[in-house]
Amino acid sequence: MKKEQILVIGGGLVLLLVIYFLGTTVPAKKEAAATTPAVAQSFDIQAVIKGATAKLPERQQTYVSGLSEAVVRGDVKEQQIRTYRQLAQFWSDSAKAFIPFAYYTSQAAKLENSEKSLTFAAQLLLDNLRGVDQPDIKTWLAGESKELFEKAIVLNPKSDSLQIGLGSTYIFGAPADNPQELMKGIQQILAVSRKDSTNLYAQKMLGIGGIISGQYDKAVERLEKVAIATPHDLEVLLMLAEGYERLGDKAKAISWYEHAAEHVENAALKTELNKRIQQLR
Repeated sequence: MKKEQILVIGGGLVLLLVIYFLGTTVPAKKEAAATTPAVAQSFDIQAVIKGATAKLPERQQTYVSGLSEAVVRGDVKEQQIRTYRQLAQFWSDSAKAFIPFAYYTSQAAKLENSEKSLTFAAQLLLDNLRGVDQPDIKTWLAGESKELFEKAIVLNPKSDSLQIGLGSTYIFGAPADNPQELMKGIQQILAVSRKDSTNLYAQKMLGIGGIISGQYDKAVERLEKVAIATPHDLEVLLMLAEGYERLGDKAKAISWYEHAAEHVENAALKTELNKRIQQLR
């Protein structure tokens, strides 16, 4: 994942490390084919795909163009779904470009309109939304993920996981100048938490939302519950340590950083964590 993709939640080093080292499901990039064109003012997905296609070798351009034309010609939904999936697989496996991959995965899911496919696509976009800081791409990913979660909720309105996923798209997709969107997401997840206080996914996302919104006291309270129940969740451990550091509680911050370090295999992350611990002492 390139550094320009990193989402620095709240500006903390450790939160940067969470995204950078734990990674996302973005396919690894190739220099020629996978670099998504920068978007100046508005995000045009077709222009992005066209630009990425133009950088492919001629043989691959022909392949992609043929599939794209097949989508237009296809008059049977199953044929269109199959073609969208072929395009998604190409951009994932051969071109290693996430945005076209995400688009075609989303389109296939919308056409299939099953809870499973919609949820998979929605979660895929949500997971990668956290690794993007370009406002227009971020807005597009959040909008697509919201739409997919909403369609899945129509099929299964009682699913707490879907409700939390939808709320999370607001939390991670909220523009810096629109905190109301972030709070909308928190309220969405709070509705699930009030109904089931034992829902760890809800507590985790509320905790992360609290870190982002600066509500550190409540955030660390929620994240501690999750950390105790799921002690191997490195993201939670790092977020919790970050929360205590922001509260000025160095002792607890160090303690949770040390807990996190016990579960880190990445040598670079372990080095950064040890540096952080020494700085706090």
